Amino acid sequence: MQNEKKVLITGACGMVGSHLAEYYFNVENIKCIGTKFNATIDTNEIAAIIDYIDCDIRDSQKVFEIINEHRPTIIYHLAAQSYPTVSWEKPIDTMDINVNGTIHVFESILKIKKEIPSYDPVVLVACSSAEYGSSLTPENTPVKESATLLPLHPYGVSKVGQDLMTYQYYMNNGIRGIRARIFNTTGVRKVQDVVSDFTRRVVQLEKGLITEFTTGNLTTKRAIADVRDLVSALVLLAEKGDAGDVYNISGNTVYEIAEIIAVMEKIIGKKINHRIDEKLLRSTDEPVIYGDSSKLIAKTGWHQAYKLEQTITDMIAYWRTKY
Repeated sequence: MQNEKKVLITGACGMVGSHLAEYYFNVENIKCIGTKFNATIDTNEIAAIIDYIDCDIRDSQKVFEIINEHRPTIIYHLAAQSYPTVSWEKPIDTMDINVNGTIHVFESILKIKKEIPSYDPVVLVACSSAEYGSSLTPENTPVKESATLLPLHPYGVSKVGQDLMTYQYYMNNGIRGIRARIFNTTGVRKVQDVVSDFTRRVVQLEKGLITEFTTGNLTTKRAIADVRDLVSALVLLAEKGDAGDVYNISGNTVYEIAEIIAVMEKIIGKKINHRIDEKLLRSTDEPVIYGDSSKLIAKTGWHQAYKLEQTITDMIAYWRTKY
């Protein structure tokens, strides 16, 4: 029953899920099943290439019904409350969605396996670099998977819970969960990260929709990967990753946030005047976020195909179609 590849993407109405669906449709000729709730993208952009099902990951019965009906061979569990700032405002919701939502996926599989022991999907769980938190110090980066998990916000804590629940379902029940600790990733359709905010604002400036370009802290450093490279890593891990194990997925080049503005200036051919807005500064902000992806590379042969300049060029072009 496991011969035919069937792919379920929870949270397929987010940026990463949309690109994952595009990969399977365009490269492997597979139309994924995707859950949709509180979309962060314009789902009309990919509606023709994915079978959407409305589902709040907190609804355990609905999650079970979807998995039981479709019996996916690969589940990419991406559904999440994914914003650290929101997690301060809504810590209970964040924990409920991220931790209990993950439990609902695994409990659904367990329930099916009691009836059909041969059901044995791979579950690729989107974890986060936010789990490392205070371990992300300049002397400790690029951080390895063995680093102590010391999250700095409720979102990071929820991702630790999700990560370790995945591990325990493998250890206790043999469900083939693979944990992907994802570092800063951006691309077309991304919202509420520094690159998407900056590229959107530069287009809004071009169109005369705003009169000034504001920023937060420009001195923090981030390894930034293109979402298409992330998708490549996730697909490779689903095929070649070791069940129960954990893998960092991080860009291999660290950028100071100020450098993003310099790249945009090069692309648009003009100077961007900007100022720091105190409201955009965080009370706790990791000085550097950079992961060691050598374990992933050794296991799967993953490599990055997209440079930051290409990513930003594509994002500016995308926002120009939206304004």
